Amino acid sequence: MSRCCAQCGRNLPRTSYTSNQFSKGEGLSRCASCVHGHNFDTAAAAPSDSGRYNNSSNATFTTSALSHPFASGAFRFVAKGRYTTGARAGQAAVTKWFKTGTVFESDYFTLDIKAVDKALEIVNRFNQLNIGSKTIQVNVPGVWTFTSDSSPRWAGTKSLTEPFIQNYQKFNSNTGWTDTTRQCAQLMQALSHFSYHISGGNYVLCDIQGGIYQHEVVLSDPVILSRNREYGVTDLGPEAISSFFSTHDCNAYCRPNWTLPANPVRYFQPKMGTTMLRHTVRTARSKPAGTLAMPTYAEEDEDEDMEW
Repeated sequence: MSRCCAQCGRNLPRTSYTSNQFSKGEGLSRCASCVHGHNFDTAAAAPSDSGRYNNSSNATFTTSALSHPFASGAFRFVAKGRYTTGARAGQAAVTKWFKTGTVFESDYFTLDIKAVDKALEIVNRFNQLNIGSKTIQVNVPGVWTFTSDSSPRWAGTKSLTEPFIQNYQKFNSNTGWTDTTRQCAQLMQALSHFSYHISGGNYVLCDIQGGIYQHEVVLSDPVILSRNREYGVTDLGPEAISSFFSTHDCNAYCRPNWTLPANPVRYFQPKMGTTMLRHTVRTARSKPAGTLAMPTYAEEDEDEDMEW
């Protein structure tokens, strides 16, 4: 669904508007760049599509590549292969799957795609502001299954498959760690700050990692922090939002009108790796008769940090 911005006149996708502006209707809605722009920002000439998709239905990964992954974290392996169909035929692909016995696998795939969708919405709006010299793209993984003609060890295994990223590096984490030494690091910190501002303080896009190319920065495995922990085991909730801003220093890419949380507190020790928390509901004990037991959460804290 698209709509013409009442201020700049561009026909833009739904993701270029805040929920409040889009609800105003045709002829009244103003896009995010018009509402939240800065006097040094120049509106993009065309709608932003920040997704970097598989554009293929098949890829091959050799037994050697799967048996000897080129990257791994605490919970997942990553192998490199090649697309065999579609526009990306012949190009490099990666596939990521969980290690045996991993407790996070059951709902991870669904929530990973949900987080990518939210990241796309935020990045689309950020790109509309033309902040910095490079646009930002997000790898959009597909949940693929190894086919029946694979070896018995792999047949039927689910994995996330996406285009390969060169020169992989990490810019911040979901516990407030930030890297200010790498090229484009400040732009990525501004993206995280912008996500809080554009969402009214409800979400923060973080754990930003990927590769720097000539004209764009390509991201993968984004994490969304939310007030209600809507995005699975990497969403550490409002405490992590506070922790992120307890270490955040605004830079030249951050805009003076972007909102910040009041008096942020550090709840997590900043770590470079991706921290995952598993939440399980338990029945409270020793409740008086006739009352309802309230859910509590048991947390398991682990790090997932993959270098490509």
